[in-house]
Amino acid sequence: MSIRPVTVFGPWAAGVLAIVIWGATPAATKYAVAEVDPLAVGMLRTALAGLAVAPALLLLRLPLPRDRAGWRLLLISTASGFIGFPLLFSLALAHTSTAHAALVLALAPVLTGVVGAVVERRRPGRWWWGGVAVASAGAAALILLRGQGSGEATLYGDLLALAACFAVAGGYVAGSRLSPSIGTWSVTAWGALLGCAVAVPIVVAQFAIGGWPDAGLTAWTAIGWLVLFSSLLAYVAWYWALAGGGVARISTLQFLQPAVTLLLAVVLFAETMTPAFLLSGAVILIGVAMARRG
Repeated sequence: MSIRPVTVFGPWAAGVLAIVIWGATPAATKYAVAEVDPLAVGMLRTALAGLAVAPALLLLRLPLPRDRAGWRLLLISTASGFIGFPLLFSLALAHTSTAHAALVLALAPVLTGVVGAVVERRRPGRWWWGGVAVASAGAAALILLRGQGSGEATLYGDLLALAACFAVAGGYVAGSRLSPSIGTWSVTAWGALLGCAVAVPIVVAQFAIGGWPDAGLTAWTAIGWLVLFSSLLAYVAWYWALAGGGVARISTLQFLQPAVTLLLAVVLFAETMTPAFLLSGAVILIGVAMARRG
């Protein structure tokens, strides 16, 4: 009987840990791109994560896809989640506020549903469509009201964050379709390694042309956070939480992620939360909740 509370508490604790790490990711990215070129930040994140996971791939001998369809899904997952997302999100944080990026990223579950519905040719229910409409309206208001507080938000930066959100949604859908055949761990680890193969030459070429970044301890610590925590530890904790606590229950923790990011935006960067901004954020989260119900 004494083991049961630990068993129940463990997945929730792991889920909260993952959400806190991901909630801090925009802030870490903001610190990194303040001193290092955004392209280098995005590619370093993938390159170092791939190098870190390589020993585990060799030791565990994780399987690869066995057919063309599987390889196609793995390549899409890699291109979207390990190359497109970190690159676009790093560029976004160089041109918009941490708070704006966080709320745009909150659309990821809705956009994942949109991409999944298109790929699988299915028609979701009314709640889902209503949630998509509400969340989209909130995102449009957030972008249009970008000049009314919340730091140095720009249209260009917000659109880059939205593009990053679409990229990660495509990666989620491809990865979820491949996971039943080779496993979630294989999709994640091989995606990181394949992304590393693309990112390393880009990083080497950039540093060869522009020289080693003249960045301080804060920027390099932020990059280390993105690699070790955002790209690796958070995924391990999240998948373990979903497996142990159930997808339906644990996934509700995702609503905490924007709150963590907004708190850090205020505390670390003194970004202003105007009523219009907070209302836009609330509309986005309500839309996401409606879509999840559908």
